Amino acid sequence: MRSSTLWMLRLGRGASARGSVACMDPLSEELRWRGLVNQLTEPDLSRRLDHDRVTVYVGFDPTAASLGVGNLLQLCTLRRLQERGHRPIALAGGGTGSIGDPGGKSEERPLLTADQLRANLSGIRPQLERFLDFDAGALLLDNGDWLWGLGLLEFLRDIGKHFTVNTMVAKETVRARLDAQERSISYTEFSYMLLQAYDFLHLFDTQGCLLQLGGSDQWGNIVMGVDLIRRVRGAQSFGLTTPLVVKADGTKFGKTEAGNVWLDPSRTSPYQFFQAFVRTEDSVVGQYLRFFTWLDRPRIEELEAATSTHPERREAQGVLAREVTTLVHGETEAARADRAASLLFSEEIAGLDEDLLLELLADAPSTTLPRSDLDGQGLELVDALVRAGLASSRSAARNTIEQGGAYVGNRRETNTSRQLGVGDLLSDRYLLLRKGKRHHHLLVVVAE
Repeated sequence: MRSSTLWMLRLGRGASARGSVACMDPLSEELRWRGLVNQLTEPDLSRRLDHDRVTVYVGFDPTAASLGVGNLLQLCTLRRLQERGHRPIALAGGGTGSIGDPGGKSEERPLLTADQLRANLSGIRPQLERFLDFDAGALLLDNGDWLWGLGLLEFLRDIGKHFTVNTMVAKETVRARLDAQERSISYTEFSYMLLQAYDFLHLFDTQGCLLQLGGSDQWGNIVMGVDLIRRVRGAQSFGLTTPLVVKADGTKFGKTEAGNVWLDPSRTSPYQFFQAFVRTEDSVVGQYLRFFTWLDRPRIEELEAATSTHPERREAQGVLAREVTTLVHGETEAARADRAASLLFSEEIAGLDEDLLLELLADAPSTTLPRSDLDGQGLELVDALVRAGLASSRSAARNTIEQGGAYVGNRRETNTSRQLGVGDLLSDRYLLLRKGKRHHHLLVVVAE
């Protein structure tokens, strides 16, 4: 079996893989329909993408040992290009990562040591392998291999002379920093765009790379690379940017109240990852389906119509979460996360293992309960509701129970004399109470 076939099976996309094989539209048309073309340096790029084999690169600075969901759009776009016969290069910033791109930051990034960069790079490679087929031509390169040995005088003479300070200051990433309250940027970060331009030139010379891909915030840096190749080599190269992915309120995609959503399951569990997409707002779910899934146009338009006519069903969000979790973590973890989500309000929650149960209830408030309170006749449900803060008084707790609003382990309880005992424990140490449709509380039973 060919390695590329093995790769597709390993990705386990189901409908996603079938959608990519069935797609017959020219690549440039598909990219535009999916909303992936924000800016391009030359109109001729569309023809090259449809008829030629182009080497394309995207840079990923290893600022952490995992990529975040904010990198997802570029990973998906690289994979789409490889599926259409183009050669992708994932460029890890082992050199530029020691400096930091000023884009998107209002203050200086912390400088990373060489050891930190190496450790981060080792964590990122397995994530890239889920998207790119390295056995079929994809490359993972590290710009530290050529930047660390680059002499300062050589760089200033051969590269720096092609750019004016006026041009560099006019770049959006620099202007944003200068317009901020502190109105400053270090020379270190100011030089980042020159290093990125040099990367493009180096890949043009050594790999025949003609296209740099990035988010719209990278436009200025990408154009500098295109200009450098034209000035130094007298050759044409191309740049293409995708839109910045934002949530409905305009805030950064991939950020939650708890922090970043990571691709590493040890940082963001598959269930938490799944939930991040389930919570997608109606106004952007169609866009996310185009960006991050391999579903075809009829299916996506069907889901968009369902969102318009029956938004309460959140069908599109469920499909999005399953598709993207499968993409990043595989079918088994996606199915597990999907099942866990469906059990949050089901009596079957008792069958979950402890780790998944705690993930499911990570946002629920909790209170400790001495195990001795469950001995003998047990703990009255009325008292448990008060202790958990789900009722303000015993009389309020009785009213909640009588009106059918009290649940133990997601099982409705209507008996105001109900006693809770060890038989009600989940994983032998948790009492799960619920008031109404959404107010969970976890009583954590501890030994005295």
